[in-house]
Amino acid sequence: MDRPIELIPLVCLKCATPIPAEGEEVAWVCAQCGQGMLLDKEKGLAQVELYYSAAIPVDALAKPFWVAEGKVSLSRHPHGSGNRENQEAAAFWAEPRRFFVPAYSASLESLLNQAAGLLLNPPSLNPGPRTRFEPVTLQLDDVMAAAEFIVVAVEASRKDKLKTLDFKLELSAPVLWVLP
Repeated sequence: MDRPIELIPLVCLKCATPIPAEGEEVAWVCAQCGQGMLLDKEKGLAQVELYYSAAIPVDALAKPFWVAEGKVSLSRHPHGSGNRENQEAAAFWAEPRRFFVPAYSASLESLLNQAAGLLLNPPSLNPGPRTRFEPVTLQLDDVMAAAEFIVVAVEASRKDKLKTLDFKLELSAPVLWVLP
């Protein structure tokens, strides 16, 4: 059965200030009180944890990322001999990793390049003051699929010729970070 279309008023959950929104946006911050909000398919408008990096330059337009801790267990099979790469992969994924999934509009190639780069060289997450940032357009429900794609991209970029990859990804609840 189709659910009827329901209009959800976008007002801050904390202070009732109207939230200006564009069609593709899925998360906002109240300009009045700073409350983070997310359009949830089940709950409607819900609170979301939102942090700003202290490394953002003054007056810069920053970028939002869904950030989550991930634990990966994998089995990779290259064409021919790839023992060194298998050992490197096992060592890399032996520890939990922090995934940074771009929450703004980006091409798939850009999303993978940026996310893989931040996975391999994660920035420190020191909270700072509120700042402007690009619109959040990647829904929270899509973070797991994007993180799985990032695992595949990292493994495919190793120097061996990867034939098959089987893995399991456990991801913590993502929070929204605004980064430089």
